[in-house]
Amino acid sequence: MSIITETKIAKLGEKVLRKKAKKVKDVKSEETKKIVSLMLETLKKSNGVGLAAPQISISKQIMIISSKPNSRYPNAPIMKDLVLINPKIIKTSKGKNKDWEGCLSIPGIRAKVPRYNKIEVKYKTLENEKKTIVFKDFIARIFQHEYDHLIGFVYIDRVETNKDIISEEVYFKTI
Repeated sequence: MSIITETKIAKLGEKVLRKKAKKVKDVKSEETKKIVSLMLETLKKSNGVGLAAPQISISKQIMIISSKPNSRYPNAPIMKDLVLINPKIIKTSKGKNKDWEGCLSIPGIRAKVPRYNKIEVKYKTLENEKKTIVFKDFIARIFQHEYDHLIGFVYIDRVETNKDIISEEVYFKTI
């Protein structure tokens, strides 16, 4: 792959969002570091709380969770940026809850999506260390949303009824 120097968010309808992303083979490579750097930069500019590599048109199993209050998610909890490479869900809670989500790849829309309340995940760090972590509530929701991008899904695929989809303009009037 040639090194990308500029990114734009892939939008719904672009094939990369419907493909299963490839595992990262050389986690410590310069290419992987460059992808993560571009993802972090893109995330900062976009006011997102998470981003998956397919969203910048790179079909690799890399995601970043970056929860901070911002204009799109004013009540988001604060956490340090977390880079997850080749993540996998290894355990889920029985319970799910439905809550609002948005997506940088589907601007202008919000939808209520059922997600597990708690998940256990294994992944690799940029240093190629194997880690296991438990996510709860909003952070678990972010992970599941970004994980969907790695398996060729988008959040509206998980919506139970079309009444759970609204414009972002209406959404911001209700919160």
